[in-house]
Amino acid sequence: MFPEPEYHHHEEYRNRLAKIAEIRALGVDPYPHHYTPTAHAEQLLKEYENQPVGHSEDAAAGTTPQVTVAGRLILFRSMGKNAFGHVKDETGKIQFMCNRELTVVNGLSSSEEMTPMKFIEKKIDLGDIIGIEGNLFRTQKGELTIFVKRLTLLCKTLLPLPDKHSGLADKGVRYRKRWLDLITNPESTTILLMRSRIVQIVRAYFEAEGFIEVETPVLQNVYGGAAARPFATHLHALDQEMFLRISLEIPLKKLIAGGLGKVFEMSKVFRNEGIDRTHNPEFTELEAYAAYWDYNDTMRLMENLFETIALKLFNTTKILAFKDDKFIEIDLKTPWKRMSMVDSIRTYANIDVDKLSDDQMRHLLQDKVESATLRKATRGAMIALLFEEFAEEHLIQPHHIIDHPIETTPLCKLHRDPALAAQGFVERFETFILGGEYSNAYTELNDPVLQRKLLEDQATQRASGNVEASPLDEEFIEAICQGMPPASGIGMGIDRLVMLFTQAQSIRDVLYFPLMKPEE
Repeated sequence: MFPEPEYHHHEEYRNRLAKIAEIRALGVDPYPHHYTPTAHAEQLLKEYENQPVGHSEDAAAGTTPQVTVAGRLILFRSMGKNAFGHVKDETGKIQFMCNRELTVVNGLSSSEEMTPMKFIEKKIDLGDIIGIEGNLFRTQKGELTIFVKRLTLLCKTLLPLPDKHSGLADKGVRYRKRWLDLITNPESTTILLMRSRIVQIVRAYFEAEGFIEVETPVLQNVYGGAAARPFATHLHALDQEMFLRISLEIPLKKLIAGGLGKVFEMSKVFRNEGIDRTHNPEFTELEAYAAYWDYNDTMRLMENLFETIALKLFNTTKILAFKDDKFIEIDLKTPWKRMSMVDSIRTYANIDVDKLSDDQMRHLLQDKVESATLRKATRGAMIALLFEEFAEEHLIQPHHIIDHPIETTPLCKLHRDPALAAQGFVERFETFILGGEYSNAYTELNDPVLQRKLLEDQATQRASGNVEASPLDEEFIEAICQGMPPASGIGMGIDRLVMLFTQAQSIRDVLYFPLMKPEE
């Protein structure tokens, strides 16, 4: 025997379960197979906003527009001869009116004991999904309303909706039971529909720029392309360990080596890391690579994307974004400010790393970074740490932070400026808005000898206990040996992008089903 869920003992559940048998005995199917709405609530409210549609007498006579709407019953009140309610579909809610003389219930064999209105009042509950066919009219208060001629029960619900006054306040419940959140919180629906709209804009933008969308494997023999701990699993068919990808980078670069000119992928990646306001172990990433580009081309691509999204969503490049419990106006108009990592530390932290010794940098970082990490840190790694600790939070308006130390990535080309290359700087940029990172991009390394050395260094770090260092990927090096043209690539988190444009405070607000601890 399976254990009964706790809600099976609720009085409301038992009452509704009993109603199903009663409904069937009256000849009504509580779960019909099909229904065809002809309109949505929002569409009707907009279409007839400024149009006269007649009064209830006109609707009763059938001389006003006829419509069919389906949705969830969220309000119902009986008022003698008539009963008013609200039905909510995917676009919004609209009022309807049932009439004791003219409204019929689909499938019901009417009798004196069970009239259509009595059936609606006694057998249908808030939360049930219904279809209503009838004629539009406007009430004396001016509200657009459907005079229901035929009501069809489409789904008898067994559990009630959350209390209409207190709502669904617990965020843990809202994230875990997203269906309830969508039913009761219109703002959640707005955010998640905005997410879908942004994804459409992003995809159309890359296609207009000449990129083709591709799909690469989620399961990989060797993971790479980022500094992250992977999720591991076992493939029984081949009796071998496999990994969920931590990045889209390596297979996309193989496609560039194979002769494809511009490719992008927007898909899930997985990193076995912490969970916080901006991190979820499963997230949606976009990566794009273009042959014969460098990081300057990719900066243009990136900032134009943000500007395009803003204009298509809001018809302006100035948006209000949420940070530290307040709204800040961000202007996404291109071109954006470009600043080297060293210059940003000098500008925003008043620290000139060119005038500091390694020991002086360690001293500045000693209260910010774990001592074991600091002891092993190279000069380039300490520059990156100084940036993270002292400069990053000041990058509120859009910035491209360019020219990073080589220690930050093993996959990037050394700077074309010989002086910067000699100091170990690479042609990498990260995009920052509101003090947070929104993209990571570089002029790609296509020197197979240097690529091998850098990946061997990563593999050595991994063998020494660095769980975020990548293993040596011989197949990728072979692809580079075969020849990959000059190229640039970019990676961007879609979830954080959506957070920016929806003013979301947490990544969980923009994920349909964020990762949550299982309920006890």
